[in-house]
Amino acid sequence: MIRRPLPLPCCLHDQLQELFIDYGDRDYQGVRRHATVEQQHGRGERREYYGAAAPQGLLEKWRDVRSIGMVFRYRQVGDKLSEETSFFLSSLPPKVRALAKHVCGHWGVENSLHWSLDVTFSEDQSRIRKGNGQEIAAGFRRLALSILKQDTTLKEPLRGKRLRAGWNNDTIQAILTGIAA
Repeated sequence: MIRRPLPLPCCLHDQLQELFIDYGDRDYQGVRRHATVEQQHGRGERREYYGAAAPQGLLEKWRDVRSIGMVFRYRQVGDKLSEETSFFLSSLPPKVRALAKHVCGHWGVENSLHWSLDVTFSEDQSRIRKGNGQEIAAGFRRLALSILKQDTTLKEPLRGKRLRAGWNNDTIQAILTGIAA
């Protein structure tokens, strides 16, 4: 456990980074660790999760925070190696395996969203480049995706719902109101 008060760097990220540097200097005493290794789709990935109880300084500033964590990712695709470090706060107890599961689950949701946007709306093929057009179009795509996912009037894949809604005003009205045509 850290017994000294938190330093006051400019932002939360800097505070967490300083805390984990301090933990590293003490060979991660008081920190729980968990590592996973995956070999899929021609790439190898190792994730090291570190979790600890939230120090008193954070408890005063962040309501309900119970633990802090760090994930260090190594990814190798062919000869290319990439590394990434992420920090997080959690309202869960500092049980590193449970935290690792939630962090990994978050990325699953994120990847699922991007895959859905690309398959349903061909987002990667968008040629919008001027001003704030990209952000505005992305917002509308996410809104449309959310509406299509909530629709129960049509028993079709999302792409089919989107196409039918574009072809037929009755279909779009049924999707938006939730009343079958």
